[in-house]
Amino acid sequence: MMQTATAPLPVPRSPLPAPLLAVTDLAVSYGAIRALHGISLTVNRGEIVTLIGGNGAGKTTTLRAISGLVKPAAGAIVYDGKSIAKQPPHEIVKLGLSHCPEGRGVFPQMSVAENLELGAYLRSDDAAIATDREKALDLFPRLRERLQQMAGTLSGGEQQMLAIARALLARPKLLLLDEPSLGLAPQIVQTIFRIIRDINEQGTTILLVEQNAHMALKVAHRAYVLEVGRIVMQGDAKELASSDEVRKAYLGAH
Repeated sequence: MMQTATAPLPVPRSPLPAPLLAVTDLAVSYGAIRALHGISLTVNRGEIVTLIGGNGAGKTTTLRAISGLVKPAAGAIVYDGKSIAKQPPHEIVKLGLSHCPEGRGVFPQMSVAENLELGAYLRSDDAAIATDREKALDLFPRLRERLQQMAGTLSGGEQQMLAIARALLARPKLLLLDEPSLGLAPQIVQTIFRIIRDINEQGTTILLVEQNAHMALKVAHRAYVLEVGRIVMQGDAKELASSDEVRKAYLGAH
């Protein structure tokens, strides 16, 4: 007896993993001034995502809102499946999100070693802290040579290394980096960005704010372009780097 052939059942698609960070319709105001006008962005696990734009675009405000340093006027911030828009900064750090601020923010009258200790102040796993400190010092061998030196006597590049290393001592899943190349010599900038890539390859997801759009787009997987508190472009970092509009506005190409 002949049997009628039946079409094979379609293979169900696996659901896409939820992003590590999802910002939706985020608005931030400073008094009567609206700094962010409902921006939305995502950062997936394992990515480097960069925000580029000119002064006053809202890049730093975006990071400060994500890390709890400023409170949103509207919108949602979901990190690792949890809403964090109303969480205080120290609780956000506990969840695995570290913010390395613009201007480095090291404690100048404390030693390099003491600054690093502060990065782990919410942790109690002493053995793991010691392991993470060694990993950070492997990334930044200059700091190992200066552990007892006062942070205020370090060069600008060394202070930036210390700020990043201190943020890593919190063992973040997501690291927010705000202008890591600001005021640094070109050779040091190359070193910092090489280390940013190394940190990412070792498993840390990164959201990078950077005015050096050329370096940021070179190291990132995806990018968002901010102008006056609004996202005006987004996409693959390499594609944006080759865009005539981005090249003219941010890469010095004419």
